[in-house]
Amino acid sequence: MRRGTERGRQIVHDLAAEAEAVRLEHGTSYAALGRALGVGGGQVARICRGQSPRLSIVRASQLLAVLGLDLSARAFPAAPPVRDAAQLALLERFRARLSPGLVWRTEVPVIELPEAGSVDRRAWDAGIDGPGWSIRLDAETHIGDVQAVQRRVALKQRDGRVAAVILLLAETRHHGALLRDAGEGLRSQFPVPARRALLALAAGRSPGGDSLIRL
Repeated sequence: MRRGTERGRQIVHDLAAEAEAVRLEHGTSYAALGRALGVGGGQVARICRGQSPRLSIVRASQLLAVLGLDLSARAFPAAPPVRDAAQLALLERFRARLSPGLVWRTEVPVIELPEAGSVDRRAWDAGIDGPGWSIRLDAETHIGDVQAVQRRVALKQRDGRVAAVILLLAETRHHGALLRDAGEGLRSQFPVPARRALLALAAGRSPGGDSLIRL
């Protein structure tokens, strides 16, 4: 939460500085901007001077619009998300099924050796390393969009050049219905049966391919 607060304040500061620079460039008064926005000129002045730390996205977008600018915003992976108790429990259930000789890591970067200057903050929920092989794992306690999860896992696997991945799902009625409706596309993406994958991992061996496991 602290990281989000600091990031939000920095964005507000940067937007205010940009608005003030454009205002000065055009020679527009605070009063004129206030009339266009339906607020007082003093409020606009406080915003442009960076004195409104809780400036909303809507108000910032309105101010920039009257200055001839469009506000664009997007979210991107920056750090591991907060894990809820259910997901942590799912990962621990899975870990308990592994051979003790395997190496278990959590929050494994998708690209562990990035090229100089490149940044990729995506991460796998866990990684399993054995003698001469590695598997990466994503765990989900509740899927909303199966195809979105398929695409995300496939992209991470491609970009990280990972030979095999496991999609770990909580054993729920919702997931059972979702997977029945998903059809052949999901089965072809994760061809190794869950039982075979779990037996291999319990014996310290690689499953030999991608697998979808429900626990």
